[in-house]
Amino acid sequence: MEAIDTPNRRLMGTVVHRTRVIMEMIKFEHTIFMMPFALMATAIASRGHMGVLPSKIGWILLAMVSARSAAMAFNRIADRDVDALNPRTASRAIPAGQLSVPHVAVFTIVCCALLVWSSAELNPLALALSPIAIAITLGYSYTKRFTALSHLVLGIALAAAPVGAWIAIRGAIGIPALWLGGAVVCWLFGFDIIYSLQDVDFDRAHGLHSMPALVGKRNALLLSRIAHIVMVGLLVGAGIAAGLGPIYFSATGLVAVLIGYEQSLVRPGDLSKINVAFFVLNGYISVALCLLTVLDIFVFKR
Repeated sequence: MEAIDTPNRRLMGTVVHRTRVIMEMIKFEHTIFMMPFALMATAIASRGHMGVLPSKIGWILLAMVSARSAAMAFNRIADRDVDALNPRTASRAIPAGQLSVPHVAVFTIVCCALLVWSSAELNPLALALSPIAIAITLGYSYTKRFTALSHLVLGIALAAAPVGAWIAIRGAIGIPALWLGGAVVCWLFGFDIIYSLQDVDFDRAHGLHSMPALVGKRNALLLSRIAHIVMVGLLVGAGIAAGLGPIYFSATGLVAVLIGYEQSLVRPGDLSKINVAFFVLNGYISVALCLLTVLDIFVFKR
């Protein structure tokens, strides 16, 4: 029997369609990049504080997802004119006319409100720092207009994942969290440079700033590799500061191997494997590190 078209059915269809477009716009599936670092910090910080974990974990997840979703949505608003000019990004939701700026702005505001709410439910320090997190997270979207260090700002914004998770459990900033946060900064700095290699000519033509546009592809890749080497060193420091065991340090070695492979896939004259390097391997890196860290904590009960 043919379904009867009704106003309610049309409304539901519109809601479902817009939800799909929004999920695509914010690349919700890429939450896998940062969520494992938040969960890893949560697991480390929870040792000796397991009693608080059941009441905290849901709010931590909501805070992380809300922060990232707000950042991605606001970035699409801020970059809508630039995206419309770039053939690689012209099909994004706003320039393609799939979503309006007011719709995306409302979504961004709701996500920011959820971040503040979840922070308030965690502890006073998390709430006090939430406006700073929002300012950095949203402010990143404008940094390409005036500095090639935009990759670094992105790294700082996403380092809020492990640092914020630690604060959520302990109510204070811990040394291991700072080591992990530093590792995230270097990780993001390195792979965001790789991703931006695709837009070197466009960025230069339109007055946008990035490391590849400033120093060229070859030198930018060198900076990316240095950042990733430092990242591995910071992960080792985090393990020492947190008193983790051999499984964690084996995981750090695995990360080093995967980072090396990621770097080997991209050359100044060959960008054909950027998607594998950026999307696939970075997902493996964060998930593997998180799972093996949790296993280390469980096995050695440190």
